[in-house]
Amino acid sequence: MAQPGDEERDSSNSGSDVFHDVPDDPTDPLYLEFAAARRQLAEDEDEDDDDPDYRPHRIDDDIEEEDEFEDEDVDENDDNEDDEELQEENDEPPGDFALNVLGLLRGTPTLQGFDSAPTTANCFPENRVEGADAGIITRAQLLALLRNADFADLDDDDDDDDPGQFWGLWGGRRRRVRPYPKDPNRFPKVPSEEGEKLMQSGRFGAHNDDRRGRKGIFLRALDKELGLGGASSRKKAHDLMVQDMIPSTRADTIIHYEDPVYSGQFSDDGNFFFSCCQDFKVRMYDTSNPYNWKHYKTAIYPWGAWTLTDASLSPDNKWLAYTSISTLVSIAPTDPNDTGDPYTLDLDARDDANAPMRWGRHRPNFGIFSIRFSGDGRELVAGTNSHAIVVYDIESRRVLHHIDGHLDDVNAVCFADKLSPNILYSGSDDTTIKVWDRRSMGDRREAGAFLGHVEGLTYIDSKGDGRYILSNGKDQSMKLWDIRMAMSTDRLREISGTHHTHGSGFDYRGNHYDEDDWDPHPHDNSLVTFRGHKVLRTLIRCHFSPPNSTDSRYVFTGSSDGNVHVYNMDATIAKVIDVRSATKGTRRIDRTNRPWLDSHSSWGTCVRDVSWHPTAPVIVASAMNGNHLSHGTCSIHSYTGAGEDGGVRPGRSVSEVIERDENRFVDSDFDFRNTFSEDYSED
Repeated sequence: MAQPGDEERDSSNSGSDVFHDVPDDPTDPLYLEFAAARRQLAEDEDEDDDDPDYRPHRIDDDIEEEDEFEDEDVDENDDNEDDEELQEENDEPPGDFALNVLGLLRGTPTLQGFDSAPTTANCFPENRVEGADAGIITRAQLLALLRNADFADLDDDDDDDDPGQFWGLWGGRRRRVRPYPKDPNRFPKVPSEEGEKLMQSGRFGAHNDDRRGRKGIFLRALDKELGLGGASSRKKAHDLMVQDMIPSTRADTIIHYEDPVYSGQFSDDGNFFFSCCQDFKVRMYDTSNPYNWKHYKTAIYPWGAWTLTDASLSPDNKWLAYTSISTLVSIAPTDPNDTGDPYTLDLDARDDANAPMRWGRHRPNFGIFSIRFSGDGRELVAGTNSHAIVVYDIESRRVLHHIDGHLDDVNAVCFADKLSPNILYSGSDDTTIKVWDRRSMGDRREAGAFLGHVEGLTYIDSKGDGRYILSNGKDQSMKLWDIRMAMSTDRLREISGTHHTHGSGFDYRGNHYDEDDWDPHPHDNSLVTFRGHKVLRTLIRCHFSPPNSTDSRYVFTGSSDGNVHVYNMDATIAKVIDVRSATKGTRRIDRTNRPWLDSHSSWGTCVRDVSWHPTAPVIVASAMNGNHLSHGTCSIHSYTGAGEDGGVRPGRSVSEVIERDENRFVDSDFDFRNTFSEDYSED
C-alpha cells in the first residue's frame, strides 16, 4: 500500500483530478454522493468569487483556533455541556472536530476522531493524501466531512435565502452559528398595545370609537356640509375625514434627475419644495399649488464629496442650509427674487485655544451627515463622521461646542421643539439616541439616552412637541420614543459596560438583512416598534405625518424595496405606496452611451426620503431610481379621491426643471384606475 508522501502532486496543475479514489461508474453510490458534493462546492466557489472581500485560504495564513468561532454567542457553560455531549457521542476529546476542520483549512491536517488515534498525514488509512501542503484532501475525506453530523449543523446556516433587490452589489456576510433555536415570538407584537393607547389618547389625531362601523369620506363630508351634530362632532368628523386621505400609488408627476436624489422636503408652509441630488445641486420649486409645480431656483455646492448629505430650512423659511461630507455648510436664500450667491460657513473653524489637540495638531477635518437650524434660527447643529456633534453660532461664525458624544458616526440630529433651541437629539451608528441640553453642553455630557436599536441609526425626526421622537435603524425597524422615558446618563454608563450599546457592524449598503440574526435589545425603552420596510443601501429617512393634512395620525418612511410605508401608531400598515411601479419604465433606455447597461428589467427604486405636504393630501417620494439606480426621481402622489381637476395628467414625466422631454422620458403606464377604485372600496 502506498504511504502518504510517496509521490508529490503538482498543486499548481489545476486541471488535474486531485480526487483520485472515487469510482468512475456513474451508478456507484459513492460516485453519486461525490457528484452532489462537488456541485455544492462549485456553487460555494461562485459565491466566493462574487465577494470582493473573499480571500482563499493559504498555508501561511495565521489562523487562530479561537478566532474561528469568536462570533458564536455561546457562553462558557453551554460550551462545556456541548463538548461533553460530543465526547460521549463520538468518543473523542472535546473540540477535536473543530481542530479537524481547522487542520484541513490550513492545509496541514492533524485530524482527530476520524481514526482511533491522531495522525498528521494518514488521515484515512485506505487513502493517500497527496498535495497536503496545498491543503488538498481526498474525495473520501471530503465525503466523510460532509457526512459528519456536527459539520452539517455548522453548514446548514451558511447560505442566505431571499437575497433581496440589491444582493450582489457588495459581498454578503456569513450568518453566525446559532447554538439553539430562537424564540419565534421575540419580535414586537402587532398591533402594539402602547400604540393603541396612543391612538386613543388624542395626541395622534382623532380616534373613531364608533362600533357601528367606519364612515367613508363622502359620508363624513356630507355630514359636515349638512351641519349634523355639535361643533365637537363636526371637528371630529373633519379630522377623521382628513385621516383617510392617504395618497395613492398613482403618480401625478414624475420629476426626473440625471443623478440619484438623496433628500427632498416641503417647507413648513407648503409653499416650496427642495430636492438635494448627487450632482451637488439643490433645486427649489414653487408648490403654492401642490398640484402644479414650478421650478424657480437652483443652488450649487462647489466643494462636495460623494453627494449632498442633508439640508435644513430656517424657521422663517428664508434660508436653506445644505452640506456634503465636508466641514463646509452653504446657506442659500429661498426667495426667488434674491439672486445672490450662497455664503459659506466652516464648522471646523474654531479658536486655537479651544481646539482639542490630537497627534500634536488640530483635530482632522470631518464630514457632515446631518444639519439642522435651531428653533430660533441663530444656530446650526451638525452630526459628523468624527463621532461628534457640532453647535455653531451663525451670527458670530464661531463653533460653540464640538463634543465627541458617540462611539461611531452621528448620522442624524434634530431639535425636540421647533420653537425652542434648548433640547436636541443625536442618532448614531453606535445604536444610541442621545438627548442634549444646550444649556449644559459645556460639561460634554448627554442629558439622557434611548436604547432599543440593535444596529446603527439612519435618521431621527421630532414631532416638534418636545416629547415624541421617531428613529429609523439598520436593524430594519423604526421606533417611537417618549422623552419622559429617556435613560439617565449614569444608567447608560452602567449598561455600556455590558456591550449592549453596540451593533454588529452590519453593512447595510448592499447586504440582505437576515431576520434570524435579530434579537430584541435587553434594555429597549422605546414605545412602539414598526417593522416591514427595508433599511438597506442608504440612510433611509422617516417622519411624523403633518397635523393639518393628516391629523398627525401616521408615521411614514422610505424603503429600499421601492415603497413608501405608512404606519398607524399601533404598528399596523395604513398604506404602501409602490413608487417603483409608478415610475418604472418612465425613462427611455439609452441605446447610445450605455446599451449594455440599460434595460427595463434592470429598473430599480430605493426611496430614500419622503415628504407629506402640510396642508394637502400629497406625498413626494425622493428616490434613487432608474436602470441600476443610476438616476433619481421625485414622484408626486396625491389622494385619488381629491378629484382629477388639478391640471396635471396622471403619470406625467418631466425634467428637473418641470419641462417635457419626450426624447428622454415617457409618461407612466401604471394603471391608476385600479388604485382609484381601491381607494373608494371602503366607502
